[in-house]
Amino acid sequence: MMTAKEWCALAHLPKLGARRLAVIRRELAAQGLADDWPEAWLAAMPAEPRDTLRHWLDHPAKSPLEAPVTAALAWESSQPSHHLLYPGHPAWPALLDEIVDPPALLWAKGDLAALDLPGLAMVGTRRPTREGRDNAAFFARELVDAGFGIVSGMALGVDGVAQRTALEAGGRSVAVLGCGVDVIYPPRHADLYRRLLDEGGLLLSEHPAETRAHARYFPRRNRIITGLSLGVLVVEAAEKSGSLVSARLAMEQNREVFAIPGSLHNVQARGNLGLIRDGACLVRGRDDILEQFGHWQALNAASSEADTATPPMHEDAPVPLDVPQDPLLALLDTAPTPLDVLVERSELDVGGCQMRLLELELAGQAAQVSGGWVRRATR
Repeated sequence: MMTAKEWCALAHLPKLGARRLAVIRRELAAQGLADDWPEAWLAAMPAEPRDTLRHWLDHPAKSPLEAPVTAALAWESSQPSHHLLYPGHPAWPALLDEIVDPPALLWAKGDLAALDLPGLAMVGTRRPTREGRDNAAFFARELVDAGFGIVSGMALGVDGVAQRTALEAGGRSVAVLGCGVDVIYPPRHADLYRRLLDEGGLLLSEHPAETRAHARYFPRRNRIITGLSLGVLVVEAAEKSGSLVSARLAMEQNREVFAIPGSLHNVQARGNLGLIRDGACLVRGRDDILEQFGHWQALNAASSEADTATPPMHEDAPVPLDVPQDPLLALLDTAPTPLDVLVERSELDVGGCQMRLLELELAGQAAQVSGGWVRRATR
């Protein structure tokens, strides 16, 4: 049986990326030779990685592989919360075996029980609108309540809102990083990093623990976010958002892709509208997601009231006022309406109109955006 030591060596071999390594593993498994270490593996490899591996096996002290292998094993043994995951490990996520280029090794920090829940990836822009933040928080709570764990990248914006809300709702979250698991990136999410470790979350990376963040790592980590998950929910994404890369990866991995529709006037939601046009599942509430996972629908039996519940529109939103028939609210829509137009249509004076709009904003039912005022969505 291969252990973390062998998989760590495989992960550091030159000229043998994740995709090629996965091909070799599957070919050996089909022949019943996957556990025939190291002979079958050596025979299946191209020349350069084969020679490097053979040199390490015969003369480990003289091999460049020995230092990273020794460092990885020492890191794992240094703390109970440190883990090296590899194919065959009891906590290895089986869903990763379905993608074409699973990592050979995952560095994990935190509670491995976070991998026991069915995962749903939540992704989106790093600069969400107020509505985008509200939707991220609302769906994170709803999905946690339905029994899902939230998988994301701990990035600014939608990722952070979704993961923080999942923890606040008593759920678990897995953060897949574009750096090592001992590196806090972005630095502004130091509090979220600590909360994930303190509240049953898990940090994952295919890079050694102290690897600094680099731009080239982030697109690659997206395949792990989607690969760990049953599906991906794109909360809010512009037309050229990196979140659309995650959606494309999810489609290639045969995962479900969900998108929350946004206003035609919201440039930060145009990527979502494009996904829906191209076949992504339009999401109005969590039932639209659960319907795609029939075997998880039983998790939603606890409450039928959620269908009509109105989500708080941001994390510190006050309790809405009782204004269901407010005439000014009826004049608002998802497209911005300028103040002067509202004054004219409501027949209020400017001061009275501004005061009422402020009350509606405090109630979580209206918001001021570029171009005027909008009505906040309720569910």
